[in-house]
Amino acid sequence: MEIAINVLFVVVVVWFGYSKFGKVKGLRTLQAADFRRELEAGAPDMLLIDVRETGEFKSGYIPGARNIPLSQLGSRLEELPKDKKLLLYCRSGMRSKTAARQLARGGYSQLAHLQGGLGAWSGKLVQ
Repeated sequence: MEIAINVLFVVVVVWFGYSKFGKVKGLRTLQAADFRRELEAGAPDMLLIDVRETGEFKSGYIPGARNIPLSQLGSRLEELPKDKKLLLYCRSGMRSKTAARQLARGGYSQLAHLQGGLGAWSGKLVQ
């Protein structure tokens, strides 16, 4: 019985690790320089989404970003057209990857996120 519990524990830990840190199908992970190039290209079919909470967003964000906090994403999907390229970012890159996973499950296919989040960003911020 104890062995079964230990095996179950290991399975749960592995599953959690994979679901949190594993790859997201269709997600492009961009370094800050590549992310900046995507923004500068300014494609009309692109939306820049900051998935941090509103208070974090107000403390500084990348110009042109729209704030849709991860905690509200599920109820605000109608604001995001599926035919647009979505560039996502957060503070560290974890929430944007989680948001991308949620969006991919919802049928979004043109997803990219800023690896390292704003911690890796050296570009301009709106204060």
